[in-house]
Amino acid sequence: MLPESIVALTSALSKLPGIGPRSAERIALHLVQTDSTIVKQLADTILLAREKIQFCTICGALTEKSPCPICEDARRDGSLICVVERAVDILSVEKSGTFRGRFHVLGGKISPLDGVEPDDLRIAELEKRLTHEPIKEIVIALGTDVEGDATSFYLAKRLARSGLKISRIAYGLPAGSGLEFADELTLSRALEGRREMF
Repeated sequence: MLPESIVALTSALSKLPGIGPRSAERIALHLVQTDSTIVKQLADTILLAREKIQFCTICGALTEKSPCPICEDARRDGSLICVVERAVDILSVEKSGTFRGRFHVLGGKISPLDGVEPDDLRIAELEKRLTHEPIKEIVIALGTDVEGDATSFYLAKRLARSGLKISRIAYGLPAGSGLEFADELTLSRALEGRREMF
């Protein structure tokens, strides 16, 4: 039987994403047996990060100062905006190394069953950016679930205006994978998102 303080620590750690009950217990047991200086340093680092990190007032990215470095970077293409669901999605797009525009974080997806309506998202802020920035194309980069599809369709209709191109990222087969591993929806999207080769 574990002491109550370790049970409480395990419970707190298991609330973190990607950490199940067994991992949480292992981490808790490690922490209580580690030098207290290291544990204090970890706790201080967590608190400092939580205090310093904020959302960019323009795009909604995680940053220590607002506007964020991406919004302030004059080398980025200000006419191209990639719309993502969450701030962490920017990291995924940036890792691809292919997108040189700017971003806009919605803060979720439309989901009436979960009580998330269009007014709960940062759509009005995006519309405001359309009037103040030289945006020529919006790339919608949301998931392919029902909510992502509905939100993408809603955005395309609401944001449609003359001189503005609205596109959605193509979904398809993972690199290095064969057709036999693709489900019907993935294969269908891969075919729909096909590009001319020559």
